[in-house]
Amino acid sequence: WIVIPVHCKGYIAVHPARYISVFKIKVIVAGGGLHCSPSAIAQAFIRGYAHAPVKTQFAMYDQKRDLENMVSQRTAELNTTRLEIIRRLGRAAEFKDNETGMHVIRMSHYARIIAKGIGMDDTTADLLLNAAPMHDIGKIGIPDNVLLKPGKLDADEWDLMKKHPEFGDNIIGEHESELLEMARIVALTHHEKWNGQGYPNGIAGEEIPLVGRITAIADVFDALTTERPYKDAWPVEKAVNLIKEEAGQHFDADLVVAFLDNLPEILEIKARYAETTAFTIAEMHHLGAQQPK
Repeated sequence: WIVIPVHCKGYIAVHPARYISVFKIKVIVAGGGLHCSPSAIAQAFIRGYAHAPVKTQFAMYDQKRDLENMVSQRTAELNTTRLEIIRRLGRAAEFKDNETGMHVIRMSHYARIIAKGIGMDDTTADLLLNAAPMHDIGKIGIPDNVLLKPGKLDADEWDLMKKHPEFGDNIIGEHESELLEMARIVALTHHEKWNGQGYPNGIAGEEIPLVGRITAIADVFDALTTERPYKDAWPVEKAVNLIKEEAGQHFDADLVVAFLDNLPEILEIKARYAETTAFTIAEMHHLGAQQPK
């Protein structure tokens, strides 16, 4: 405790009590102090009754607060930069077989909608929204003659294509960042199937991380309903029927229910970010951060 003698003669409408509470200052009022309010004591203290060492502590406190604010600002800037790099890498991979890059925007929003549909908290759902665009980053390692082949892949080509989840896992790597770790898990597991017949590791059921199971539905639905060099776009009804048929086989049945329950919102996203939608470069820069209304 720091003991400060103060002579008070009345009330003053100023209350800088943060200093008193922070530094545990005990004020002794001279002359009985019958007319001294806490604000009067604090004001008298600030006006010069503090000893020099206490004033030094005030300066140190203000400096510490300024440094903390600076660190918080820089941390936010680093997080924003990391997020932007993830979005751009995700779109870079997507440009190889979807020249508009809109697939990663749509499917990441689909994933968030499904996640919210099963009660996932906002923080985790937003993390998935921002991690999902990296799901196919491993396609960077697939040769164009395989990735862009207009017909059916042969056995060797398909074996190579099935390596892209592992390529993605290796590209992102293990990281302390929650966002990058989720992106790595999504990249590695979004082609696993509920029945264990997926790839690359053939894991089944709840062995597949939840974010991988969610992304699987979002990715397949958008891939089916989008034109690619090797296929025409499916009608929405046909794609939805396939999702229903694959409940309990390819997909987690509970997640299929969430997908169907929220289909109107998913179709709104599909229309908003359609392949024919024209965006400026500046608008594309912000698409990944937008939330569905």
